[in-house]
Amino acid sequence: MLAAVILSGGASQRMGSPKALLPYQGRPFLEHLLDVTIHPKIGARRVILGKDAEPISSAVQLAPNEIVVNDRWEEGQLSSIQAAIRSLPAGTDGMLLCLIDHPLISSALVNDLIEAFYRPHSLGKTRIALPIFRGQRGHPVIFSSSLYQELLTAPLDKGARAVVWAHAGDVLEVPTTEQGCILNLNDPDTLKRATS
Repeated sequence: MLAAVILSGGASQRMGSPKALLPYQGRPFLEHLLDVTIHPKIGARRVILGKDAEPISSAVQLAPNEIVVNDRWEEGQLSSIQAAIRSLPAGTDGMLLCLIDHPLISSALVNDLIEAFYRPHSLGKTRIALPIFRGQRGHPVIFSSSLYQELLTAPLDKGARAVVWAHAGDVLEVPTTEQGCILNLNDPDTLKRATS
């Protein structure tokens, strides 16, 4: 079983309003990501909120156990990943980590990543699986539960990248034709170009 973790704890300063509530195909980014992460192998879900926890949790229907409020959101993305890990039920195989500013992904891409993660490999179990579009790595990323402890102790200034770098030989790149996996929608102009 995997946990789907959606990070939405930042201040959205450049965007000017909470990214989780921005519209995409007629519904908020967060609702879209919740839908595309529905999968038989996903047995738990966590939405990590920070500065805008109140308006987001009021606007999008979430079960109480799906919401994790990261009081340390100002320390950056890794602090939200750590809050997610601490909240997960015991026994997960790993987590599918989605970023709220990379919403333009499909359930097909999520399925491809999960299938690749669980497929046996010559080196044994996959520890990290991520999409690659025209040579560029994107999101979401699956981290094996064997890396949870490293993520909990990684330096905040380097974030989860430090764990990816430390396990360069354990990264499974899953080719995709979905450009959305590399599109970081951080400001109104980028959002307009990507969705118009």
